[in-house]
Amino acid sequence: MDFSIKENILIDKIIEQALLEDIGTGDITTEFIIPSNLKAKGIIKTSEEGVVAGLDIICLVFKKLDPEICFQSKIKDGKNILPGEVLAKIAGSARTILKGERVALNFLQRMSGIATITSKFCQEVKDLPVRIVDTRKTTPGLRILEKYAVRMGGGYNHRFGLYDAVLIKDNHIAAAGGIKSAVNSVRKQISHTVNIEVEVENLSQLQEALEIKVDIIMLDNMNLETVKEAVKMVKGEVLIEASGGITLEKVRKIAQTGVDLISVGALTHSVKSLDISMEII
Repeated sequence: MDFSIKENILIDKIIEQALLEDIGTGDITTEFIIPSNLKAKGIIKTSEEGVVAGLDIICLVFKKLDPEICFQSKIKDGKNILPGEVLAKIAGSARTILKGERVALNFLQRMSGIATITSKFCQEVKDLPVRIVDTRKTTPGLRILEKYAVRMGGGYNHRFGLYDAVLIKDNHIAAAGGIKSAVNSVRKQISHTVNIEVEVENLSQLQEALEIKVDIIMLDNMNLETVKEAVKMVKGEVLIEASGGITLEKVRKIAQTGVDLISVGALTHSVKSLDISMEII
């Protein structure tokens, strides 16, 4: 897993908070049943086909509870998995394994679900020169993990937050009094290294965005024919992103119009977790 120091600190805090939420002042079931010196082994396996993501994260969960835990991944994040496949083995304190089980699986199941649906979208357009990208429609507090899972599924990350890219959306345009005034206002204040993306809802707005020479244009909720017209108007002058209501059934036809990027909120906002479980052996 290739995260910066800043990101690793953020992940550490996410794991700490998740464990605090679940364990609180102590796991009264485990502590009243399991002797403190009892050792155990467990396997983590999947009941569904998909793409795995989050094995390094769940290792950190168990290590946070007990640095002496032995955790062994049997496969790497981003790989395809089949029903019944063992993803990891764990050995050490039985109490630690039981305490960390739910938090670890919650991370692994959700992240693998995101990687799996992302992979399905990417497979639909794998022969076309287009990128499937995520959005900011993520679970509060878990964005870094969910965007990592998108990458493990073969997708790409859009901006991480409001601070690392300019994206002028409909409400910005309404408040500023138009695309031109919004773009000019931000252009006066940002560095020359920062790209400007503008969301447009019709071809008239598209023409305005082209005239003011922005870097990326997002076509918001346009039907297929309008997207085709938009691509013709742009003539390769700027990057084009299609967005809004993108489904697996629609994504290939949209990609065939010639857009450069397709952003899909469904990769993270309504994903189904993968069925993964842990068994003490």
